[in-house]
Amino acid sequence: MFAHDQEIVSHLLNENSNFRRLFDKHDDLKKTVKDVHEGNISVDEFELENMKKEKLQLKDRMSKLIEEYKEH
Repeated sequence: MFAHDQEIVSHLLNENSNFRRLFDKHDDLKKTVKDVHEGNISVDEFELENMKKEKLQLKDRMSKLIEEYKEH
């Protein structure tokens, strides 16, 4: 995720608590979704879809913060 902006991501992780919170939540959801797909966790389809949507929303919010950083 954000491989092309790794330096900016590293900076934001260290300097921006909101970005860090979004990143950590995204990472947690990513791991949970992976566990569901691997059969390690059982959730219904509705809950899985909600997790995926939230994960995408978090990624969009992080992308916006990265773009704002680039503009300044």
